[in-house]
Amino acid sequence: MPDPGHSWSAAQAGRPVVSFAEPDVFGGRPHPRVGPRTAAAAACLVLGLGLIGGAATGSWLTGGGAADSPENAFGTARSLWHNVPVDELFPPTVQGTGAGPGGADRVWTRIAVAPDSGCAGAFDPLLSKALAPVGCQRLLRATYTDATQSYVTTVGLLFTKGDPAAMSALAARFRDEHLDQRADLMPRPYAATGTAAAEFGDRQRASWTLKVLTDAPVVAYSVSGWADGRTVDTPQPAADAVRSGATTAPAQAGLGNEAQGLADRIERRLRTTVGTATEQPS
Repeated sequence: MPDPGHSWSAAQAGRPVVSFAEPDVFGGRPHPRVGPRTAAAAACLVLGLGLIGGAATGSWLTGGGAADSPENAFGTARSLWHNVPVDELFPPTVQGTGAGPGGADRVWTRIAVAPDSGCAGAFDPLLSKALAPVGCQRLLRATYTDATQSYVTTVGLLFTKGDPAAMSALAARFRDEHLDQRADLMPRPYAATGTAAAEFGDRQRASWTLKVLTDAPVVAYSVSGWADGRTVDTPQPAADAVRSGATTAPAQAGLGNEAQGLADRIERRLRTTVGTATEQPS
């Protein structure tokens, strides 16, 4: 099926290039004669210091020091929205091995990519208010359908302006107050004319998941529904819909699995991209 989406920046033609300067490594005095035991102890001490120093030097030279610090990875993640191609974050096809009900496999095909944008109108008012403490730098969204085109799922990556402390505080609030379980804080879908998601509006939302990351300035989410435009009176969080024995319509249809499975895989791709971008070239 054709994908009407466009890449969100001309800079996405290539992968981000991250380089780090290697620190300078600085490396005697005659020793008086000593007894065998003293000499052995001194040798052990020198050997131990040498191993420690060598390990530290190796860490610097291989990019294992400040280059790979959480702060550096956090900063790298903040710029990913305009530094990587759309296909790297939202690939045309996503494999969901074991992601369906009962461990069934899923395959999702991208059918729409929203132009990168701010957050105005992208969330219900209460969700916008809940996310306000970390701000909105950029919002990226794509909509997928399953292999049968029975379901549609929008997945989003909200790149925030928050620092690590702000993201941790917001994550704690969502966790402690169970904000990710509230139907009045559901993300909105992204519909595109001429696709299976053309009728995927607010009233068609069936299941959703939302996660505030603490190691990157990103809020990752997804929301799923039926592709035929049917409305849903009682949406159910994906965490509840995927539980064994759940009997709601979204659960029975596997829409919780659609939302959770796709969100998990897009989040993994984000983390992989951050890790690759922060690696020092060998």
